[in-house]
Order: sequence, then structure tokens, then C-alpha cells
Amino acid sequence: MLKRTSFLATVAATTLLALPLSAESGADQVIATVNGTDITMGHMIVVRSSLPDQYRDLPDEVLFKGILDQVIQQTVLAEQEGDNIPNRVRLALENEKRAMMAAEHMDKMLAGAVTEEAVKAVYDETYGGAAPEKEFDASHILVETEEEAKALVSELEGGADFAELAKVKSTGPSGPRGGALGWFGTGQMVPAFENAVKDMEAGAISAPVQTQFGWHVIKLNETRTKDAPKVEDVREELEQQVRMNVVDAYIEKLTAAATVSRTAMDKIDTSNLKDLTLLEK
Repeated sequence: MLKRTSFLATVAATTLLALPLSAESGADQVIATVNGTDITMGHMIVVRSSLPDQYRDLPDEVLFKGILDQVIQQTVLAEQEGDNIPNRVRLALENEKRAMMAAEHMDKMLAGAVTEEAVKAVYDETYGGAAPEKEFDASHILVETEEEAKALVSELEGGADFAELAKVKSTGPSGPRGGALGWFGTGQMVPAFENAVKDMEAGAISAPVQTQFGWHVIKLNETRTKDAPKVEDVREELEQQVRMNVVDAYIEKLTAAATVSRTAMDKIDTSNLKDLTLLEK
């Protein structure tokens, strides 16, 4: 983007204004004129604000020159179309204006929306009535057949070490770790595995359990109760939820009050949605 391209016509048609520091220095400050079209500091600021981080981190003087070169070149090129604005460009500009104005209004509307009271209300709604969640620390040995799994149960009942058997016999990725799966909660394991663990006591060995991965012999090492998180631990997600709630309610209110008419779907050829040639008509 910042690579300089030499345009003799650009240089010839451009007047750079070497304004003293005491001159106007706001967004309306004219930085250059191209065939009578002003390029202002405001134009430059908007371009910079949309750049990727790796460009925005460049020194100001380097970035300034690169942005100015780009805007000058774009201005010269755009002039060649005169007042003829292609349909696809007009539609894109309308979409962009609509999106930017909507975002501008939402920013204003959301100012002050995130209060401690609102955050606490969302926290209470999300976590207030939730029962403490039970978590499990388990290990397993995964094999291909039920017969292999039953043989493992027999060995374990005879006093074999679970971790050592897992290292030798398990086909699962946890085998080298002695079958250790670590802590997990509801919904993190496939249903058959989870249901088996929920019915076990700490230290117990399960009967063979079949899942889509094969046959498991499970050892429940221990359980614990996970309490609801503290507000500060989930503040970011709570604040985001507050914003979403405010936005949803506000948009629903505005939409309900607006006069909206829709063309019946049976009158629309939805396949036109991907037909870019329609923009040329």
C-alpha cells in the first residue's frame, strides 16, 4: 500500500501547500490540492485509522508521506471517470454510508450503557441460579474390542497398575500419560463416557464402555465442585452481553416503530443474489 509509484502527471497536476505551523491544523487543514480537489488532514486521518497495525506502527513522517502519495494517486485516477459513477460503486457507497452511520449511532447510544447495575443484573441472570457444577478427574484405557476391555478389567481387579496398563495397552493419545484425561465437566465428553463417569465413585474402575472411538475402561480419580465464577473473572463477557442486550432491545424498538414493507418471497429470484452482472445494468 505504501510503496511509492511515480506519476509524472500527478506531480504536474498537484500543488503541495507548505503551510506554516501557525496555520490551521485541524481536520480541515488542506494538505494538497489535485486539479482543484482538496486533500485534507481529515482524509489522511481516516485512511490511517483503517490501516493494519503493521502500517500504523510506522513513524508518522513515513506514514504521512505514504498515505498522501496514495490519496493523490487515487484522486488522479478517480478524476478520469468524471461524474460517471458506476452502479456497483454507487451501491457500495450507499451500503458503506448506511453501515457507518448505523455504527456511529450505536456508539452514541451505547455510551454509558455498561453500568455496574447492568453488569450485576446479567451476572445474576447467568450465574445466580446455577447450581455448582461437578467436575471429574478421570483416566481411561482405549482399546478396539470389548474382549480386550474385559481382559483389562480382569487385570485391574487382580491388582494391575492402571497407569502402567494404559501406557502399554491404550490406543488413545492419553496412553503415554497413563491414560490421564485431566479435569472435565458436563458436556466435554461424549455422552456414553460422561454417563459412565457420573455413576462412578472416586477410585472405582468401570465396566467396558463403548463409544464411537472404541471401548474404554475408565478410572475415576476424584471429583470436585466448581462454583460460579466471580464477577471480575467474567467481567468482559458480562459487559459484552450488556451491550448486546441494549442493542437488541433498541433495534427491536426502532424496527417495530418503523414502516417496513417487504416484497413477497415468491416474487423474488433469490439466485440473483450471486449474479454480479446485474450491477452492470
